[in-house]
Amino acid sequence: MSGQPDNLALVFLRRIDASQAEMRQDIREIKERLGFLEGTYASVSRRVDRMDERLERIERRLDLVDMTA
Repeated sequence: MSGQPDNLALVFLRRIDASQAEMRQDIREIKERLGFLEGTYASVSRRVDRMDERLERIERRLDLVDMTA
């Protein structure tokens, strides 16, 4: 019996299972990278917000903005 080839359906099911395992690993890696990108974006966004506030303060000190608005 061990010399008989596997059932064709079982061969395809094993291939599908292996493919799904690869996809799960790929998705896990994508989630990790996306989390890193989100953290980096949040950090950059905070820095830009602070630079914007500092620029506004400098403009006010140099009287470069109209204060009536």
